[in-house]
Parts: sequence; C-alpha cells; structure tokens
Amino acid sequence: MHAMDLSTPAVPPSNALLVIQPYLSHGTWVFDDPAAGLVREPFVSGIPQMIDDAVRNIPNARNGFRLIFSTTPFPGYQVELTLVREEFGGNWYREEGKNREGWLCPALFKYFPKAPQKIYAKGEPI
Repeated sequence: MHAMDLSTPAVPPSNALLVIQPYLSHGTWVFDDPAAGLVREPFVSGIPQMIDDAVRNIPNARNGFRLIFSTTPFPGYQVELTLVREEFGGNWYREEGKNREGWLCPALFKYFPKAPQKIYAKGEPI
C-alpha cells in the first residue's frame, strides 16, 4: 500500500455510484485515482480473489475493467460486502453468499467518510 498524506482529510465524493478502473500490475490488482492521490493502489488480503471471481467473464480484465461500487444496491450488482471489523486502520468485509473475507485499506476513506456497513459492486468491460 502506498503512503497517504493524512494531514488533510480527503473530501469523499457525493456520488451515489463510484467508478475506478483496476488492472493487473506485477500479479496484483491495483488502481489509479489521481483525484484521490492514488497511484497503483493495491488490493490485498482476500480482495484479489473476490476481484478474480467478479471479472472471470470480462475479456482482457487484466488490462483494466470498470469497477462500479456504492453503499446502496444498484441494478446488476454482483458483489455484496458486509463490514465485519476494523483492523490496522482498514476494514474487513465479508462477501455475502461466500465464506470469505477481504480487507480494504485506509484508501477506502478517500471515497467514504467512514467505513460503510455495506458495499455493493459490479465489474464490467471498459
């Protein structure tokens, strides 16, 4: 995970649906979001396996795909994550319908003022 400047709090966007474009870099799912000050921000600790499943049917997902996410359900969402616990400044989420958890690092707070109870997500081709 890249170091973040925590001296000035990020102002999360007010959009209902948020979009990033993850891609595979050196065997790890990462994403860039210049507006949030993130470059090659990695997904770790269980989240890569969730992404692998979500993009299984997206051609060339390794080169990039659109990840739409929200705190409320939206048409066609594929993944529902439920907050389990906080740890190391990030948060563990359980994927509904599967027996697994994944950790989202403090970069989550670039998008939400506090860890959401639920996150809904969908991967689609760019």
